[in-house]
Amino acid sequence: MTDFVKSVPAGDVKEASKAMLQKQLYAIFTTPVNGMGPVFETLEEHLAFQVQLEKDGILYSAGPLWTDDEESWEGEGLVVIRADSRAAAIRIAESDPMHKAGAREFRVRPWMINEGTVTVRLDMSSQSFQIV
Repeated sequence: MTDFVKSVPAGDVKEASKAMLQKQLYAIFTTPVNGMGPVFETLEEHLAFQVQLEKDGILYSAGPLWTDDEESWEGEGLVVIRADSRAAAIRIAESDPMHKAGAREFRVRPWMINEGTVTVRLDMSSQSFQIV
């Protein structure tokens, strides 16, 4: 392409990467609304909610987003879930106690996984595993 193009249809991207995984997930970016106090007030319920999503097979991954210097946390988080649509992902995000309480607000973005690896080490003798 020689012309500046700001965006292309998702179908074009899928066609261009049709040999890849093309697993559709949804990324929930969550940020504090009124400082860290309300975040910590609802953290326990939020984490229980996340664990239930994990048990239900909805949660792909989640965790805090550190500051760029990797030295602190300003309350931001990233939650990646499995859902049938963006609308369904929004409903799940709305159910999070952190969002219901108004401690954080969120934004949902569709995310298609094409590349990457997951490595799990299983030691049978000790019946332990490690994600590498």
